[in-house]
Amino acid sequence: MGSLTYQEDLDEEKNSEFTWEVQANNRAYNSQFKEKVFLCWQRKKYKKNVIHTAKYNVFSFLPLNLYEQFHRFSNLYFLLIILLQGIPEISTLPWFTLFVPFVCLLTIRAIRDLVDDIGRHRSDKIVNNRPCQILMGKSFLWRKWKNLHVGDLVCLHKDSIVPADLVLLASTEPSSLCYVETADIDGETNLKFRQAPVITHHELTSIRKIASFQGKVVCEEPNSRMHHFVGCLEWKGKKYPLDSGNILLRGCKVRNTDTCYGLVVYAGFDTKIMKNCGKIHLKRTKIDHLMNRLVVLIFVSKVVISAAMTFGFWHKVKEFKANHHYVSAMHMHSVAMEAFFIFWSFLILLSVLVPMAMFIMVEFIYLGNSVFINWDEHMYYEPQDLPAKARSTSLNDLLGQVEYIFSDKTGTLTQNIMTFKKCCISGVVYGPEETPGKENPFLWNKFADGKLLFCNAQLLQAVWANQDWRVREFWRVLAICHTVMVQKNDQLVYQAASPDEEALVTAARNFGYVFLARTQDSITLMELGEECVYQVLAMMDFNSVRKRMSVLVRKPEGSIYLYTKGADTVIYERLQKKGETEWATEEALASFAKETLRTLCLACKKVDEEVYEEWRQRHQEASILLQNRAQALHQVYEEMEQSLELLGATAIEDKLQDGVLETIKCLKQGNIKVWVLTGDKQETAVNIGFACELLSENMIILEEKEIVRILEVYWENNNNLQGGKKKELPLQFKMALVINGEFLDQLLLSLRKEPRALVQNVNVDPLESWQEPGEERVDFLQARRLSLMWRTLGIQLRSSGLAPQQEDSKTLQSSEERRERAFMELASRCQAVICCRVTPKQKALIVALVKKYQNVVTLAIGDGANDINMIKTADIGIGVAGQEGMQAVQNSDYVLAQFCFLRRLLLVHGRWSYMRVCKFLRFFLYKTLASMMVQIWFAFYSGFTAQALYEGWFLALFNLLYSTLPVLYIGLFEQDVSAERSLELPELYITGQKEELFNYWVILQAIAHGTATSLVNFFVTLWVSQDSAGPVSLSDYQSFSVVVALSNLLSITMEVILITKYWTVLSLLAIFLSLFFYVIMTSLTQSMWLFKRFPKNFPFLYADFNVLSQPPIMLVILLNVSLNTLPVLAFRVIYQALKKPQRKEEVEKGTSEEVITVEPVPCIHRESRARRSSYAFSHREGYADLITQGTILRRSPGVNSDMLVDHTMPPDEPSGSMKESLWYPRKMSFLGRKRHSHHGKVSSEDMQPPSENLLPTEIPLSALDSQTTSVESQTLPSSQLSLQSQPAYLPQEKTSLWNIRKLSWKNWSYIWQKEPEPRREGILPVSSSNLSSVMETVPPSAKGSSISEQPMEVEPSPVEREPSPMEWLPEPSGDQAAPDLAE
Repeated sequence: MGSLTYQEDLDEEKNSEFTWEVQANNRAYNSQFKEKVFLCWQRKKYKKNVIHTAKYNVFSFLPLNLYEQFHRFSNLYFLLIILLQGIPEISTLPWFTLFVPFVCLLTIRAIRDLVDDIGRHRSDKIVNNRPCQILMGKSFLWRKWKNLHVGDLVCLHKDSIVPADLVLLASTEPSSLCYVETADIDGETNLKFRQAPVITHHELTSIRKIASFQGKVVCEEPNSRMHHFVGCLEWKGKKYPLDSGNILLRGCKVRNTDTCYGLVVYAGFDTKIMKNCGKIHLKRTKIDHLMNRLVVLIFVSKVVISAAMTFGFWHKVKEFKANHHYVSAMHMHSVAMEAFFIFWSFLILLSVLVPMAMFIMVEFIYLGNSVFINWDEHMYYEPQDLPAKARSTSLNDLLGQVEYIFSDKTGTLTQNIMTFKKCCISGVVYGPEETPGKENPFLWNKFADGKLLFCNAQLLQAVWANQDWRVREFWRVLAICHTVMVQKNDQLVYQAASPDEEALVTAARNFGYVFLARTQDSITLMELGEECVYQVLAMMDFNSVRKRMSVLVRKPEGSIYLYTKGADTVIYERLQKKGETEWATEEALASFAKETLRTLCLACKKVDEEVYEEWRQRHQEASILLQNRAQALHQVYEEMEQSLELLGATAIEDKLQDGVLETIKCLKQGNIKVWVLTGDKQETAVNIGFACELLSENMIILEEKEIVRILEVYWENNNNLQGGKKKELPLQFKMALVINGEFLDQLLLSLRKEPRALVQNVNVDPLESWQEPGEERVDFLQARRLSLMWRTLGIQLRSSGLAPQQEDSKTLQSSEERRERAFMELASRCQAVICCRVTPKQKALIVALVKKYQNVVTLAIGDGANDINMIKTADIGIGVAGQEGMQAVQNSDYVLAQFCFLRRLLLVHGRWSYMRVCKFLRFFLYKTLASMMVQIWFAFYSGFTAQALYEGWFLALFNLLYSTLPVLYIGLFEQDVSAERSLELPELYITGQKEELFNYWVILQAIAHGTATSLVNFFVTLWVSQDSAGPVSLSDYQSFSVVVALSNLLSITMEVILITKYWTVLSLLAIFLSLFFYVIMTSLTQSMWLFKRFPKNFPFLYADFNVLSQPPIMLVILLNVSLNTLPVLAFRVIYQALKKPQRKEEVEKGTSEEVITVEPVPCIHRESRARRSSYAFSHREGYADLITQGTILRRSPGVNSDMLVDHTMPPDEPSGSMKESLWYPRKMSFLGRKRHSHHGKVSSEDMQPPSENLLPTEIPLSALDSQTTSVESQTLPSSQLSLQSQPAYLPQEKTSLWNIRKLSWKNWSYIWQKEPEPRREGILPVSSSNLSSVMETVPPSAKGSSISEQPMEVEPSPVEREPSPMEWLPEPSGDQAAPDLAE
């Protein structure tokens, strides 16, 4: 990707400058900023909110479309011939005979492009005319999106779509939180929250105060980094930091928030989602490119032939003038001048070798095949009344050549519906009953949710009996250990950060353990009809390193319990003992994993009062530390989460769309590789990979560590060869790649983005060796290590003599290309590649990378705005009309309602279209050469005078009527096998991938076949006509012309009959009508009536009638057709007979060798796991800290209660959506297929304890004092907060431009040495000794911030935020405090 995006990344670095100033409620101030466009021409710097995704407008359509059309060499060729035909001295045909069809061709293509673009204009109009409330004067008025400007204040309501990138100023929620759904941006339906700065939350409490708000936002220039934003708010003489946690991005949907207010900072094409959308590319098919090259070859050949004919004419004329001087008046010009004219005459005469009719008919064939896609009832989705639609009519044949499919996950492969499928309690597995009774089994529970279909009579009986403490505690864990919020109206409505948690809490609710309410320090349950209030003593939230969540509660009777749920790998390491129940549960987990269910383990333990008091003291001390607080809290959590008692496990199904499994399996059989590119977390994506059977248990799954090892060995081997032949990657078995966006970015772009100075001899404090559990800390250090590894490889490359010694831009680009090529070689050998946590831009770059190095046809399919760039970049873009809006559909080439329809689109329509177009082009090429090469042979017998052999009207009507219908039938209706057979034999698709039906060899065959046919027709007729006289003679010009023309027509018709495999009434009718048109039109053009009136235009009087009335001449025509047909037929029969057995053996061999067993490669040392843990959590922290601090909880009326707005809806929008309650009830469907129940005791005798799951040594709890209440983090200075003590959405210290601490370089503690055990996934250990050999001690320099530092009152930030360049290099200073690298 280095060479692909070099300029783009330079622009990104430039856009990191903080020169974007936006004044609230002041359009005049904002409009004064200008930017230079060209020379002295300037325009407004801040764009309006109008978007135009269409390619053309009224003024640009004609010139731009013509410019694009004349990129085809065929159009340039036709234009040249038309210009030549306009010169009378060299014209052999009237100029309008080619000009009229050429204009028709351009018009047809222009209309096609115009229709496609009109659809984009309509889409843009709909988006630009959406209503929103903009502050106008003292009140918010309904206006359209296109009227929005940078600096405007906007009022949004629940379910509103955010019209531009806004800084959140206030909301009606507690602490000015705003919940958003970003499904249309990153494909995730998990609710995310943004928070307004504390200053605006407290000050902007009414519309009057908002109307008088005059703050100014200073931030970075618009860029494409979706999860990154740095800026500050200047107001009343103070500055307050802003980051991505304060930003609402365009395309988000407001959820569970009644009203919120925001300041527009980026509008229109400056918004981040539009920056990620990419540009519209002109997509061309492989056949189109091949035809372009073919036209050039034919033109060069014509020039050579015309030159040869001219040379022959030169000698003939000189000889003629010498022998026949008395007719010299016929040659008025000199020999050279006449030779010059003859050259151009031959060029015009042979112009039919590139028939314009072929290009016109191809457009109709593309259109017809597109209509067949639209009409296919098998791709019609009845529930949403959505048929398949071909929005582009010029890429149908490309559908038959796809080798790589890049698919989004959420909404494309999955329905994003989580269903509670199974559970295991005390070793007993409970599955859904096979035939549940008609009566609702949960009638006894008035709180039961009828949408949950999971029911098991045995489990219900165990719950009612209330005798097994494990059953009781199992459901209690699900009802207590979560961050779900609840709203009581007519019924309970749960609001969860992820659909997984909602499914778990709903399951507990149906089985009698109902979560009713929560406060800052308590949670209320209804347990089998009895209300119980639990005091919440501590909440230990989930993150991607801990992979578990715990809640410490005091029961109503006073005992203290710790309830924990998390990934099986981390829970089993913390169990007190491992007995029969634990082995049975582990066996159940393995069973769940085979069914690709998402598993969670549940555990608990009783905590003594003394132990709790000691632990609470330690927890209190850790929570107020100024440094290393996250590390200390993690240690405290570890102490408590030990000696757990396993209760059981849950299994949740992330439902795939119907037919996804069968579709992917069928596509893989067709040699199509499927890559999944998703913004979701790795565990979820891998689990879906197994569910789709992209991944399998016998497949080696390479993650980041293994990839680095393999590439290191690859580079070492190639560098040691000293410029010799490169070794290929030693990988010959089934494997898959699983990488994340951060790893991919650093792997391929590290040398360009890495700071120029690196540190040497790093002194690491032993206390700092533990890495903070924040997700970004892991990604940050991992990225640095990868960069160092690649820099090491670069040094090795230069030392080995394989690279130039000067580090200029060419060397940099070359090393990047080599890394890219090595990575692509590894990825191309994998059966599947899964890329997680990738941005929309990264999705497009991955597609571009494959196109660049693999030279294959790529297809991208997605349903959200985050997939638009990928869809535009791929050769074929398919939009799924799903739940995430229609942005992907509006930018796609084809529209499908379900992923499963992709199977029929490619294997049936795609393969048919490719086969039809190839057959059409091959036959048309043969037909043209067979009929027109006789002009060359005739020139040898006509004195090289460029005289036409055929009657003029035969030439004009040959491609229009006489041979059009049969070849058009082939292009529209031909089938080699039926649709059902195409689906049964996906291996047939490989033909298109290998380009077997139309390539240079096929073209050469067509040329040879056509030339042979023309030689037979011309010379056999010539030999028969020699020395003949009388009424049967063919010695006259017209009779000879008719016999050759009729022989050509019948030979071509016989070839159509031979190659047509799908015979219908239409095929017979096409052949009959072609011959019928020849008879009718020939009789008309050779009639006496026309001859009398236009003797010069119709000279062939009764020529056909005279010839066809003689039986001997009919035998000559029959001889010509037989000589052209029989040898070809015999050759094809023999070839097929010899080819078929060989093909059958190859297919059988290919299908039998599914798993290739070879000796493992030494560089791969991957531990195999008996089961997979796809824990059912979001990939970010939950709401635990917001809950324990009361930030998220609703208070009594009065807080922001005066923020009243006019809820009157615009006329074109329904008013009901604004009158719903403040909490949005998530609509979750649990309808699914019923599976066989699986329950019963699992015997431990049949199981062998796996060695990798041995319990660790128990860690005794320390005896420490504690207090009852914890100090809230808001009371601390913001500079003391860390990621673990405060999640991303609370005030945190950021090493950003606004508050970067002055640090000594000596005390900047990078954690680069080998990590102590236990090692965590995702961290690449690199020894400091290795690094010191390749690093130089160069102290970094950073410019001091020009903006004064202010106390950070609030700074919410999602975990996804990337480290800014200012965070990578600290400022040298005397301050000895260590920075917090969690951010």
